[in-house]
Amino acid sequence: MSLRVLAINPGSTSTKIAWFKDGLEEWRETVRHDPDALSEFPSVAGQFQFRLDTIAGAVASRGASLDDLSAVAGRGGLVEPVPGGTYRVDDALLKRLRMGKPWEHASNLGGILADAICRPRGIPAFIVDPVAVDEMDPVAKVTGLPDLPKASLGHALNVKATVRRAARDLEKAWDELNFIVAHVGGGITVCAHERGRMVDLNNANDFGPFSPERAGGLPAGDLLRLCFDGGRTEKEMLRRVVGGGGLVAYTGTSDVREVKDLVSKGDAGARTAYEAMAYGVAREIGAMAAALSGRVDAILITGGVAYDGDFVSLVQRRVQWIAPVLVYPGEDEMPALAEGAFRVLKGEEREKIYSDYATGGDRR
Repeated sequence: MSLRVLAINPGSTSTKIAWFKDGLEEWRETVRHDPDALSEFPSVAGQFQFRLDTIAGAVASRGASLDDLSAVAGRGGLVEPVPGGTYRVDDALLKRLRMGKPWEHASNLGGILADAICRPRGIPAFIVDPVAVDEMDPVAKVTGLPDLPKASLGHALNVKATVRRAARDLEKAWDELNFIVAHVGGGITVCAHERGRMVDLNNANDFGPFSPERAGGLPAGDLLRLCFDGGRTEKEMLRRVVGGGGLVAYTGTSDVREVKDLVSKGDAGARTAYEAMAYGVAREIGAMAAALSGRVDAILITGGVAYDGDFVSLVQRRVQWIAPVLVYPGEDEMPALAEGAFRVLKGEEREKIYSDYATGGDRR
């Protein structure tokens, strides 16, 4: 009997869906939403029925039926810190997804929408490797202030999928290898992945290299003075650090292709910023090599910026002495979601239950 899985990835202004049969993608669709239409809803959670109707319409337009599904895998959102894996959407997980804390995020709708499709049909709904995956070693969380521990928030879904892909290419078990994974996109996550666990990583909003639109790690004293001396509000500063920092602060654009165009026209400032971002990624990779005590099987570069061969070369020449560098451009989250569901359906992986790992409080 064929297995069919629908993957759902809600974004801030889009809903991505993809249909898989026996592990192979048959079709996918990205429905773009008018921001003005979304603004009519009081909250992200309030978009639920609108998004559900969108999914149902897209599936019907493809001549498919939700009744033929074996499972649905939704994007995992901001839940409590949990280990990586494929989680069954149950009442406890639904309650947490609906809370919208510590802030609202469209990805929280992934599991809610999956459950709405699956529950009346008696089939399982899952989330896979949510952004809140926390497998960090305790010492990796300690900072210089006890009340400001380092949180584990990153591109876990793509990191885990890339690790599995690299292990297949190396013809070895994914949880027997040590990798450093650099996800380079609008945000940058550099992760030490040790024998199946993300033992250290930078939170792309707070630590590590600056990225196309995020400031990354900053001098703490100067940042505090900038906050207080300038009379800026908390909201203004957060927007400047996340969304207005990184390449866009130096060049006016967060599009790496546009930055490279500036470089080709002789813009020295753009060149310095572009090369500095690559330098920051390489330096963070070096730090993660130390976290793995130098035992690194390969360095994996992934994310949208990994399509830029010049950028990859700038990073590679600084880190290739550590381990071989393998490049997996893009962040194809739809197959990653579906693969998590298929592994459970085929008995290759045991589903996880959220309440077995959640502590009842948000540790971020």
